[in-house]
Amino acid sequence: MPFSDKRASPAKAAAERRRYDVVLYGATGFVGRQTVAYLAGHPQVRSAGLRWAVAGRNRDKLEQVRRDGGDAALDAGVLVADADDTRALNALARQSSVVLSTAGPFDLYGSKLVAACVRHGTHYVDITGETPWVHGLIAQHHAQALREGTRIIPCCGFDSVPSDLGAWMLVQAMRQAHGVACAEVKVAFALRGGVNGGTLASALHMLESGKAAALADPFLLNPADSRPVARARDRDPSWSHFDADFKSWLGPFFMGPVNTRVVRRSAALLDYGPNFRYQEYLRVGSGPIAGAAAVSMSAGMGVSRIAMGWAPVRALAARLAPKPGEGPSVERMDRGAFRCDFVARSVNGQQLTGRVADQGDPGNRATTKMVCEAALALAFDGPRLPGGPGQGGVLTPASGLGDVLVERLRRAGMVLQAGA
Repeated sequence: MPFSDKRASPAKAAAERRRYDVVLYGATGFVGRQTVAYLAGHPQVRSAGLRWAVAGRNRDKLEQVRRDGGDAALDAGVLVADADDTRALNALARQSSVVLSTAGPFDLYGSKLVAACVRHGTHYVDITGETPWVHGLIAQHHAQALREGTRIIPCCGFDSVPSDLGAWMLVQAMRQAHGVACAEVKVAFALRGGVNGGTLASALHMLESGKAAALADPFLLNPADSRPVARARDRDPSWSHFDADFKSWLGPFFMGPVNTRVVRRSAALLDYGPNFRYQEYLRVGSGPIAGAAAVSMSAGMGVSRIAMGWAPVRALAARLAPKPGEGPSVERMDRGAFRCDFVARSVNGQQLTGRVADQGDPGNRATTKMVCEAALALAFDGPRLPGGPGQGGVLTPASGLGDVLVERLRRAGMVLQAGA
């Protein structure tokens, strides 16, 4: 049966088992609908009797999502809670051991839900890439969540599970294989897929609110007592180069300003070492044509960043982009894929490589797999999680889920390798 009594305080440890093991909040959105289908078809959910519910602000749409999920979803409960309704969110959090949220932009729709989860000792995962918002969660909730053993784990989708778990596995592999600390990890991404309206809405909201400026801080999510002085090597890449380790032209990766901050928080929380470095790139190719493409892409990204600073350009982008709730076709998502190739070096020059890869659109299919398995890890595997059942705080996928999530994703068909 799912693990439920995992609170650190005696009062919470003595509480009666909650009505639901997992509640899917934002279940009527584009990724939300996919989480319903994923859980409904999960063999462990069916065999172990997971008690789950769908949640959001519109009962009719929630009932339809449940019907669309097939017979296995008909047993799911339905909870109505608007993102601004504190009373309803408190009721939702009290009833669940784990809340999984796909309702973005999270800066608009996630703050009161997370506060309710912390208030009631309810574990939480989501798919946000809004690191300025996560920075606020750390300031507001980390101390209480740490004290009470509540795991708040944002960034459990393609932002930023492959990066965080890949780097963490290589750090462990370096210690196991060579008995030394890992000094540097870098990764080259290759991906194929589409973008859903919710992801674009979150990015546009960060720009419109002015909070995107916080992304310039390489150590935005680090604990206050482990914020090194930013050096040139920590800045986000802005230009292309040929990399001898990858034997490829590399350019700036648009998700790097999100993923690197998450990995650096893991490095601080899990003590990778005082001088650990991490950086991300987009793999373009190996030949002269790829080199020209990498240069053009880098220049284009620079122009786009400047253009998106203008309100009229953002307004035009919002009109042309898919709306929240919309996304790629099933066929396009099925044709998608991603591959992250890692290279790690130790303090004495030892080198290891690793890979995280999967089939399916990374921002939709893979994200759904990652966040659902993260929620199931909290529901089923509490005693095996890093730090034991009393661990808590505003954590990262590596520091909050670690090997348990690695094992789950491997069983779900994802490639996670380290140590070659």
